[in-house]
Amino acid sequence: MSLTPSIACIGLISKYDNPLHISIFEPHSATKGAFLEFSFLLNASLDIFELRTNDRNRVDQDLGMLQAVDERLSIWGWQTGTGTRIAVIVDMWGKQGRPSTGPGIKSEDLKPVFKALQTAYIRLLQNPFYTPDDHTPIAATNRRGSAGEILSEKFIAEVKRIGDVWKPGLEKI
Repeated sequence: MSLTPSIACIGLISKYDNPLHISIFEPHSATKGAFLEFSFLLNASLDIFELRTNDRNRVDQDLGMLQAVDERLSIWGWQTGTGTRIAVIVDMWGKQGRPSTGPGIKSEDLKPVFKALQTAYIRLLQNPFYTPDDHTPIAATNRRGSAGEILSEKFIAEVKRIGDVWKPGLEKI
């Protein structure tokens, strides 16, 4: 049986650089301190997002691999037209926690993930009861909104589903 890479973490980051949502997947979700570790990794990727989005030759929302953290984890990025950033941290060792024996992944392998995540985010924005302006640092400071995180159970379940079903080579999620 060939071991395949899996998604370790999915993060949505607002154009104001505050995290809107972070999902952590097996086997990392059971690890003590995983949320803090992945929050740091997502935060560290913000500078690379900034560099890639300022590239005038860029014509796609897909920013490709932002950085290889080590031989196991790599961070991949996508930016929506509104400036919301989607980061996916891929675990090359997979859910089994052992080095992958298969080929690596390409940017095309993650496009279905990013498209599905963007579709889920658009559906959230279409909800008349969701107000994205309540998720800004200014609104949170003025106690007008939440601390920035997305609390929609439907959205969270969809992100979890996307992260659980993805595997390299999957064309549609």
